Amino acid sequence: MNDRRDFLKKSVLVAAGMVVARPASVLALPGKFPAGIVYTKENPGKWAKKTGSHAPEVKIEGKKVTITTKHPMSRKHYIVRHTLVSADGKVLGSKTFQPSDEKAISTYELSSTTGSKLYATSFCNLHDFWLTEFNV
Repeated sequence: MNDRRDFLKKSVLVAAGMVVARPASVLALPGKFPAGIVYTKENPGKWAKKTGSHAPEVKIEGKKVTITTKHPMSRKHYIVRHTLVSADGKVLGSKTFQPSDEKAISTYELSSTTGSKLYATSFCNLHDFWLTEFNV
């Protein structure tokens, strides 16, 4: 399990680093995330039919951020992890799920991040790494 956690943490940092560096050769469109590595609602790549059940949804209530991935949870196909990441790549919170969990929902309490760009991530064991960008 630690190997999976290390992989996911490194994936978030690599994705954030690539966004900051923005090498044009790996981007699908200017200002977007690396194609084939990070999927979004706007750029779902090969998973175009999966956006509704894989792209994380974000709800903000005061200092509380709730990430929901509307994805069925089963032993063979489930959301492995949610992560909340700042624009500079700092992991603000994360939650690992089990196939037996009923839903993929996580909640985080923010400190002083008002006016900040944040990223909510959702990792599916079959359909890769999904990201939603939002501001608080």
